[in-house]
Amino acid sequence: MRRESKSTTGSVVKDKRSQTWQYFWWTDGRRHSKTLGRFSTKTAAWNTAQVFRAKLPQPQPSSVPTVAALVEQYRTERMPKRYSTRRGYEAYLRHRILPHWGTHSITDVQARPVELWLQSLTLAPKTKAELRGLLRIVWEFAMWRGDVPTQRNPMELVTVKGASKRQRKPRSLTVAEFQRFIVYLNEPFRTMALLCVCFGLRISECMALKWSDVDWLNSKLSVQRGIVKQHVDDVKTVGSEQAMTIDAGMAEVLKLWKQTSQFSESEDWMFASPTQLGRQPWSYDQVLRAFVNAGTRSGIGKLGTHSMRHTYRSWLDAVGTPIAVQQKLMRHADIRTTMNVYGDIVTDEMSVASGKVAGLALNGTGNGTETL
Repeated sequence: MRRESKSTTGSVVKDKRSQTWQYFWWTDGRRHSKTLGRFSTKTAAWNTAQVFRAKLPQPQPSSVPTVAALVEQYRTERMPKRYSTRRGYEAYLRHRILPHWGTHSITDVQARPVELWLQSLTLAPKTKAELRGLLRIVWEFAMWRGDVPTQRNPMELVTVKGASKRQRKPRSLTVAEFQRFIVYLNEPFRTMALLCVCFGLRISECMALKWSDVDWLNSKLSVQRGIVKQHVDDVKTVGSEQAMTIDAGMAEVLKLWKQTSQFSESEDWMFASPTQLGRQPWSYDQVLRAFVNAGTRSGIGKLGTHSMRHTYRSWLDAVGTPIAVQQKLMRHADIRTTMNVYGDIVTDEMSVASGKVAGLALNGTGNGTETL
């Protein structure tokens, strides 16, 4: 049976000068005392103290929920539905936030202790910033539910040094490097690389393409979905859904792959996995392995899949694309993600810029080819 501590039950002490027993206890962080009288034994004094203690007003349990209780409700009521976002949140909650803060009430999660906790973690500044952001979400959820008064979120006071700085510079390929790189890619990975670098696709978007997403008559490619860990989901932003103009040279690449692929029906995955009998596309791990091997063999070093998107952005600059056009082509919801410049776009400018990038990828020049 677990014994209660003295800080919870109090204690009795005999005053040797007066030969009386005193009872001491704590309430709300303050020490109190009561003279009990003279007793022959400590047990008798303690029994009297217990009778007195039972008459004291009992502290009411706090109505402020713990972080663990809030997180459980958040999962049910407001957890994002998008798989990749939910997956990231769950990893941070299970492995970092709940082990440390789960038993604390939300009002214990204040700026100073959180900042000291983050400083103690051997994690990248960006990861620490994401942990702070998730705690901010939990705090806002508590205010939204009415568990705590609406107030300034304490997490806004938490500073994470270096959170806005990249730990590694994004890798972009020169035209010559890309031409060497694709030589060492077999299909379908070569076509994947060309699609990513010609349209700035995220690899999750590229792997989730279906043949029905290609409008051959109007020379358009639509990005309808993404796939993460073989879970199909919505695209990252509303802007990601826009249709993009297909350069004639890129259209020929797609036609050739469609004729070669054993899965070429309208609702088939564009990059269906033969080992999965076409039911699923190639996995990210397989694509990444192919890119890394090709980068190593070509002599340009290890290469991640997102380097294709960075390369696309660099080549848009190289061919003199206005920044506002770049924002649309990169399909960023906010132009500040591309660069802090605003502007208006016309479709012809986007087609010309996209065609120039396709020319760099397909034949090493920026001339481009005519659209379908």
